[in-house]
Amino acid sequence: MKILWIALFIAVFVWSAIEPADRFTWFLEVLPAVIGLVLVVSTYNKLRLTSLLYVLILLHCVVLMIGGHYTYAEVPFFDGLLGTERNNYDKVGHFFQGFVPAILARELLIRLNVVNGPNWRNLYVVSVCLAFSAFYELLEWWVALASGEGAEAFLGTQGYVWDTQSDMGFALLGAILALVSLSSFHDKQLKSLK
Repeated sequence: MKILWIALFIAVFVWSAIEPADRFTWFLEVLPAVIGLVLVVSTYNKLRLTSLLYVLILLHCVVLMIGGHYTYAEVPFFDGLLGTERNNYDKVGHFFQGFVPAILARELLIRLNVVNGPNWRNLYVVSVCLAFSAFYELLEWWVALASGEGAEAFLGTQGYVWDTQSDMGFALLGAILALVSLSSFHDKQLKSLK
C-alpha cells in the first residue's frame, strides 16, 4: 500500500506541476500536500495509521494538487455548482479540509487516549477542524497581505463577500459528515491495528 500511495501521489504531483495556471498559486496550494507526504512517510514506521486514513489523506492531497494546477477558481466542471455563478471547486477543498482532519484527529485522540468518551471526542474533533479551518483562512489573508494583488488566485474569493465564512461552513460540514458516516468503519479498522 505504501508504494502505491507514493506512486499515486507522485503521478498527480507531476501532472499538477506541468504548466499550472499560475506557478506561485500552484506552490501555495500544493505545499500542504507536500507537507502531508513528508508527515505520512516520516511517521509510517512509528505510528502506522489506518488504511482508511491513508486513503483519505491521499484524496485530500489530490484535491489540493488539482486546485493548485488550475487555481481553485478555474477547475473545469465546477462553474455554477450550488446555484451560483462562481466556480465552487474551493468548496470541495474546504469540505475535505474538515472531512479528512476529522478522521485524523479522531484516530489520534483514540489511539493516544486523549479524550474520554465519544461525545467529548466528537466535540473536540469538530472544534479542532474548525480551528484548523479558521487558521487556514488567516494564513490566506496573511499571504494576500504579503504578496499583494498576486494573491487573488490563491484566495479564490471570486468576489463572494461571504467566502471565508462559507469555507469554514464547508469544513464544519465535512467534519460532521466524516464523524457520522465513517466512525463505525473507522472503529473496525482501529481494532485491526491492535
